[in-house]
Formats: sequence, C-alpha cells, structure tokens
Amino acid sequence: MSSSAKVLDPAFQGVGQRAGIEIWRIENFHPVPLPKSEHGKFYMGDSYIILQTIQGKGGAYFYDIHFWIGKDTSQDEAGTAAIKTVELDAALGGRAVQHREIQGHESDKFLSYFKPCIIPLEGGVASGFKKPEVEEFEKRLYVCRGKRVVRMKQVPFARKSIMRGNADVAIVDDGKLDTESDSGEFWVLLGGFAPIGKKVISEDDIIPEATPAKLYSIIDGEVTSVEGELCKSLLENNKCYLLDCGSEVFVWVGRVTQVEERKAACQATEEFVAGQNRPKATRITRVIQGYETHSFKSNFDSWPSGSATPGAEEGRGKVAALLKQQGVGLKGLTKSSTVNEEMPPLLEGGGKMEVWRINGSAKTPLPKEDIGKFYSGDCYIILYIYHSGERKEDYFLCCWFGKDSIEEDRKMATRLANTISTSLKGRPVQGRIFQGKEPPQFVALFQPMVVLKGGLSSGYKNFIADKGLSDETYTVECVALIHISGTSIHNNKAEQVDAVASSLNSTECFLLQSGSSIFIWHGNQGSFEQQQLAAKVAEFLKPGVALKHAKEGTESSSFWSALGGKQSYTSKKTATDIVRDPHLFTFSPEKGKFKVEEVYNFSQDDLLTEDILILDTHAEVLVWVGQSVDSKEKTNAFEIGQKYIDMAASLEGLSPYVPLYKVTEGNEPCFFTTYFSWDHTKATVQGNSFQKKVALLFGIGHIVEQDKSNGNQGGPTQRAEALAALSSAFNTSSDKTSNTDKSNGLNEGGPRQRAEALAALSSAFDSSSGSKTSTSRPSGISQGSQRAAAVAALSQVLTAEKKQSPDVSPPRSHSSPHSETRPHDDTNSENAQSKIQGVREIVESKETEEFAPETESNEVDSVQKQENVQEADDSQSTYSYDQLKAKSDNPVSGIDFKRREAYLSDDEFQTVFGMTKEAFYNLPRWKQDLLKKKVELF
Repeated sequence: MSSSAKVLDPAFQGVGQRAGIEIWRIENFHPVPLPKSEHGKFYMGDSYIILQTIQGKGGAYFYDIHFWIGKDTSQDEAGTAAIKTVELDAALGGRAVQHREIQGHESDKFLSYFKPCIIPLEGGVASGFKKPEVEEFEKRLYVCRGKRVVRMKQVPFARKSIMRGNADVAIVDDGKLDTESDSGEFWVLLGGFAPIGKKVISEDDIIPEATPAKLYSIIDGEVTSVEGELCKSLLENNKCYLLDCGSEVFVWVGRVTQVEERKAACQATEEFVAGQNRPKATRITRVIQGYETHSFKSNFDSWPSGSATPGAEEGRGKVAALLKQQGVGLKGLTKSSTVNEEMPPLLEGGGKMEVWRINGSAKTPLPKEDIGKFYSGDCYIILYIYHSGERKEDYFLCCWFGKDSIEEDRKMATRLANTISTSLKGRPVQGRIFQGKEPPQFVALFQPMVVLKGGLSSGYKNFIADKGLSDETYTVECVALIHISGTSIHNNKAEQVDAVASSLNSTECFLLQSGSSIFIWHGNQGSFEQQQLAAKVAEFLKPGVALKHAKEGTESSSFWSALGGKQSYTSKKTATDIVRDPHLFTFSPEKGKFKVEEVYNFSQDDLLTEDILILDTHAEVLVWVGQSVDSKEKTNAFEIGQKYIDMAASLEGLSPYVPLYKVTEGNEPCFFTTYFSWDHTKATVQGNSFQKKVALLFGIGHIVEQDKSNGNQGGPTQRAEALAALSSAFNTSSDKTSNTDKSNGLNEGGPRQRAEALAALSSAFDSSSGSKTSTSRPSGISQGSQRAAAVAALSQVLTAEKKQSPDVSPPRSHSSPHSETRPHDDTNSENAQSKIQGVREIVESKETEEFAPETESNEVDSVQKQENVQEADDSQSTYSYDQLKAKSDNPVSGIDFKRREAYLSDDEFQTVFGMTKEAFYNLPRWKQDLLKKKVELF
C-alpha cells in the first residue's frame, strides 16, 4: 500500500468526484464533513477545510484546497487543519493548490465561493456554538472592504470606528432606499453626528508589500537560501521550495516528494512567516509541480512551454488507483468526458459588410465579388454592421494582418480603423486578427473565406523588390494548391499552400488549379462537407469552371505532374488547440512590471464600470472597457491587451498572434457575453457601480444621483437669502447677549460660536451652490455630513440661548421664548429668533433633499414640536383616516395637506401611529415624515 493511502483520512474518501464545494470542520482534531445547509457559516473559534472542484472543458478535474483559521481557534486546531489539508491533497492525487486563509484576510478566490461575503459567527465547537436568543438583537457595525468580493470585519459600535473620507449614508428600510438626506436615524444610533476623527491604524489594517521574489529550499524542515537568477531550472522534482514574494509566500512541491516531506515543508513555511513577524494578511499558497498558478509563474521571467500541466488522464489515473485501494467507487474518474464541438456564438447574419485593403496611406474598398479573398502580403479593414435582437445597430470592426504583410501597412490599418471607430462614437467592437488565427465569428462572415499567397499593396510589392524575392502572388493562370479545412460555417476556410505533393493530407480536401483545369482532391479520411466547400471555393475563384474529381489513390498523371511529381504525404489529423477555461483579470503596473490579478468565479456583476478588465479565453483576448473609465485610459486598451499577451505568451503558452479585441461597456458582442450569464437589462442601467447596484436592487427609480443640485428648488439665490437672514439674526442679538453669555458661563452661545455656526452653514451651502453639473466634492467629509455639521452647530447656539430662559412657554407665532426678567432684550431677541426660524424654514423647504437631518439630541425643532402639539390640540375639525390618506377615495378639502395627521382624533391617531400626538411631535422632523409616508399621510 502506498504512503498516500496510509495517511488517507476516512473523511476524505470519495472526494473530488464532482464539481462543487465540500467543507470539513476540525472537531477534536479530526475533519468532520459539513452539510450543504451549513456552507458559508464560519465560527470564529473553529478551523475549516474547503475543497473546490472544477471540471474543465477538457474533462479534467482541477482542485483548490483552503484551510480557514478563525481568530479564536486554538493553535492545535489550526495546525490540524494545515496537516489534514496535505492529506486531502494526497487523496486527490497530489495535484491541488493549497491556500491558508486567515479570518479577515481571506483571499479573493476563497471569498468568491461565498459571494458577496462571509460574516464570521461568534463561538465554535469548543464553546457549544454560542447562539444569541432569537428575541435579542445586538446592534453591530462592520467595516466592508473590497470591490468584487467583500471582506467584512466587526468593529466597536461607535463613531470612532467609522473611517474618515468622502462617504455617503444610505438607509434601507423595508426594501426602500433612502439617501443621505434621510440619514438622521443612522447618526442617532451612533449617539448623534459629530466630526469624525482620523482612523487609528491597527495590525489588521497593515497590508504586506510585494518584494522581489527570493527562493529557498526546504530540506528536513530547514529553510536555506538558493543563490542565482530566479529560473525554473532551479526547481528539482524531488525537493520542496519556498518562494518569498513579501505579500505572498509560495511552497513549491516536487512531484516525487512524499506526503511527510510535504507536511514538513508546510510547517517550515508557517514558522518562516511567523519568525519574520509578517502581517496577518500575508498569504501562504502551496503549488504542486506541473500545476503552478499564474501568480506563482509570474515571478519568473519566463516559464518554458515544455513544462505544461500534465495530461488529465495521468492525474485521473493516479487518483483512481489510490481510491481503488480504499474501496471507493471510480465513477467519473477513469476517463475524460467526451467533449462535443459546439457551435460557438456568431454575429447575426444579414448585416452590411464593407472591406478595405490598405495601400500606402490610403484604404481601397474591395468590390463585392472580392469580399472574402485575402492576400497574405496585405492588410485589411473589415466593418460589419448588424442588428442583434432588439438592440440598436451593432458594429464589428477589425483589422486583418497577413503573415507576410509589412509593419507600415499594419500601423496604417490600425490608424484608419481607429478613425472609423471614432466616427461611430467608439461603439464598435474593435479587433486585431492575424492570418491563421481567425476566430469563428470572423470566418463565418465570409462564405467562403480564402487566403492566397502574395499581395497587391504597393508596400508589399516594394518590400519583395528590395529583398530580391520572387512575387508569388496568386493569379487565375498559375499553378496553385489550396487546402480546404473545416466542416461548419464557423471554421470553413481555404488557404493556399505550396504546390507540392508533400502538402497533401489524407484527412483533408484540396483544390488544385493548373492552368484552365481545377481538380478537387479528397483524401480517404476526408469529409463530404469539405468536398462541398472545395466546390464553392472553386466557383468563387473561377466562376463557371468545370471541376475534375481526384479521389486519393485514383489520381491521374496530369494531377501529379502539376505538383511536380508524386511524393509521400501525411495521413495524420491536424492537431487542434487545447480547450481551456476562460479567465478574467484586472491589471496594474507595479514598479514598471505589468501585473494581473484574477477575478475568480466571475460573473457579469464583476464588470465594474470604472474598470478595464481582460478576458482570456485562450483562443481570444478581449479587453473590456467600462463607461466610467478615464478617456485617456480608454485609448490604451490595445496596448494593455498586448502587454497581457506578451506576458501570457511567456508564462502560459498563449499564442502571440491570438485575436485581440476592445469591447466597450454597453456594446458587448455575443462572443463576449457567452462567457457570462448575461442579463441585457443590467447593461441598460446608467451610473457608477454603486448607483447601478442600487438601481438593480431597488428599481430604476432609486438610483442615487451624484449631483443633487439638479433638483434643488432654492438654488444659489435662495441660499444667499438664507445666509443673509441668518447673519442678520446673529448680528442683531450677539452684542446684547454676549456679556450675559460670558457672565453665565454659556460661551457656547456667544458670538464666536455663532460665527462658527454661520461659517459651517455657509460652507455647507457653498459646497453645493456651484455649477449644477458639477460632481466634485469637498475633501474631508461629504456634503451631506458637512450640512449635518452645520445644523448641529446651529442647534448648539439655539440650545444655549434657550437655556437662558427655559421657563417660558412657546408662543404660536414664529418667535422664540425669552425670559420675562429680561424685557430690554425681548423685541430684539424675538426678531432674531424669528429670522433664525425663517432661515430654518428656508433650509427645510428648499434643501430637504440635500440636508442631513438632525439627531435625537438636536433641539432646533423644539419650538416647532410644541407648536405642532398645540395646533393639533386646538384643531376644531377632525376627519377619519380614510379621508385623510393621500390616495383617499373620499378626500377632504380645505386642510393643510402638509399636516394631514393633525386632523385625526386622538384615538385614531394612536391606532394609526401607535403613539400619542405629543410623542409623535417630539420626534425629529425626518422621523415624523418617515412615519407619515408609511401610513400614506405624507
């Protein structure tokens, strides 16, 4: 029995036989499988092992193993998880990629399994899974970080936990989204609004920096530096190595190492990271020889193509042999699943086609009868205009480069294609296609598509003349052998090859042109569809020509004579490209080096409008450009794509001539959307990423506007009047009250504080009184928060003045109470408060949508609250709730529709609102309005 079989934990029998997620929790130092219903629940006191199994397009299984360590788990449990992870890998044939996940610092790949996030729960196995009572609910505050996957961390429920910056507050209540103007409840929960201080950086906030990669060997648990240039040849298959990249540490495991050696290497790596006091966010990833990840290989200058991933059959065979020893079923492991060739998504037919050939600095349009005929020495621009379903006109614009074309023609084709794209407002899907790498959607546009030798452009003619080369440009009189390939509309292509017998292949069909004669030669292993295409190509090149058929083995002497005599040729089928799964990447230039990060388990929602992303299908590379990307960056899409291709060509074996496309948001073609579960309604939503998510969650009408000044009824003039009134009010009363304020120790109500309140309110107004189309915001805090600060400052002044005369009942006019013991201040104070009240009303009526509401402690509305109660009590008329509702079938007239609730009887008011009128009017204005909206009295 193999050493792998000896260490196989019973919990791992039969794993990895189907795609999906399997999870084990460490209980009493043993892995215990979790039921599907518990997936996504992670307790802070526990450690877990997570296996993701993916079946690739070629039928092979690929594995990622993660062990997650809660912040309260014991060291022994964490160590058990690490060791058992190695055992699980052994059960899978020793080819999984392993990842260590620390709570709060999980990798993007791990979090992508549980989108949008995970919320770790308190407790664990040892504590009996502490659960709060159903009736109890504790308010919690979480910090959320991440663009596509979210890392959530609970922080103390206090204002100091909120990070300073340009932030908005949005409230979701019963499925309805309220924006910052209704955010008073949020600040109330945190004890009221106050300036937010700078965040104190904790250990958890330290993000490790990437450093130049350094290689170490691991022998008998000892880590030793390896000198020399970092290259693949340093990695021996009977050893383990540590690659230290600063922010991430890799363990590379040779394929012939034993399980115990692998366990020791993982333990040595843990000790290495701990011994260097690395931040908690430092990642540890273990890769097996032949299954290295892109992030591992990117630390090397190149990765020789001879070191590709071992075949699927090899890995499956080892797993099957191992599991057979354990008595585990072998279903789905002994052979790869059949991969049927599916018709790829093609552009809609029936569109309009225009083709130009590059000739010097100009483009020459091709006549209709020549569209589909390409010369290897020339460059072409193709524009296809079509309709896709119910959408507007779509455009497919690409350049085709012959393999013998000159660089000047290629640059000119690119330049002229960019001009066409600009004239169409950047809407076309723009592509760059090389001869021999034509994608299905391109080939399908031409029926047939024929590539001939030579060229017609002046640039090509001059080039071969300068080089002293003979001109092999195809003519209808020359001897030409044309290879027919493909059996479907998306791969039917004909290409001229050397006119010699050795070019033939028994599995294919060929067209031989010799003077006025054209032969169709079909090999014994060829298909009838190829013969049909051959006849179509012959009619395209020489209309009306009579065809001669030459089946393999029955050729005439004139046939062989045209090819220069009979020679041996192959009967091997042309190798097809390896089928690989698509990958989506973000990119960043890091210290002059082009770095990419994969977006795992990607979906349409990962296409953020502010980003540029790279979709690599291995057959094509598509650069997706969001609408909100800076215009200068948009023009660099092809440059970004080329940098990616250069990097992937050296590390992943990607062809340097792979088709490259630029795809703009809102104009995605079918051959892009096919890699997503595409929802066209999402593509119609406008705005930034947050606004789009809001619209999709709550409906189009709930899009949060960046610039609310468009809907502002007051405008700069109204603001100016408000500021003037407030200034006048403060100036009128400041001199007469300053001495009293000082003597009473109420400095908060003095001139200095009034000036600060005025400045705060002025700043709040000024921040939004500019151009209505401006979307800029002041630094520090958001406009809504700034206005909240202004209201708070004004509240403090009014509260201080109220404290000087608390025993006077509020009159019903718009004046404020003043003590009868200060009659000399009565008139001026009353006027001042009247002006302030007037300003407050202007603010509320004209800036409702822009002002953050007052907090519970705010007494700005204390006078109005008492007036509301007084007026409600004195009201002579009462009406039923059904009459007062906004959408009543029997509405009442002649009332103040802004105060519908005041006309309810006390009993009915209690029934509708669940509280008395006095309690209702003691609530802040924003909360009153919210309650009135809910009962349709707003």
